[in-house]
Amino acid sequence: MNQTAGKTPSPTERPYKVTLAITGASGVQYGLRLLQCLLAAKCEVSLMVSSAAQVVLATETDLKVPSATSAMQAFFSELYGAETGQLRVFAKQQWMAPVASGSGGGDAMVVCPCSTGSLSAIACGSSNNLIERAADVHLKERRKLILVPREAPYSEIHLEHMLKLTRMSAVVIPASPGFYNRPQTVADMVDFVVARIMSQLGLPQTLVPAWGE
Repeated sequence: MNQTAGKTPSPTERPYKVTLAITGASGVQYGLRLLQCLLAAKCEVSLMVSSAAQVVLATETDLKVPSATSAMQAFFSELYGAETGQLRVFAKQQWMAPVASGSGGGDAMVVCPCSTGSLSAIACGSSNNLIERAADVHLKERRKLILVPREAPYSEIHLEHMLKLTRMSAVVIPASPGFYNRPQTVADMVDFVVARIMSQLGLPQTLVPAWGE
């Protein structure tokens, strides 16, 4: 099976490996819900949370997330019931992390939410921190890269970066929930976007029924 095509490995194969980066755009709830769903789907997750994202976490949620990577790993593992070794958290300058290399990276990467600064750095190949480097690895290795920007309105610069990345095979999923499923809560709207991400990863999801079902 082609592990880089966003397909779920069969039970006899190794777990699907997803790199998840949460950056400093508003909408951190999307990243948290996605983390929960990936762990529930038995994926192995490499998590990176930018410094700006930690500020957003404190602003948009009541979670008291520790900043140290080991403590953050323990916090999210307990919060979402991760199995031992299923979740690994890496610091922004941890250059020896597996996700920094094409030979050690995962099957897919999602930046959710993706700040416009991160969008720019990834589009230009800056690789100034581990999040940017991991995204660069997925582009160069032709692996699935999903970016979830949350900004309004978009400038020409933002749109140019999205077009550039789309042409490089990245998938851009703006955090724009639909309403045809008649969401009743904010959580329903978050689930709409997370469901689209899970589908792009080729992972099963029961958050939102497929159109017509």
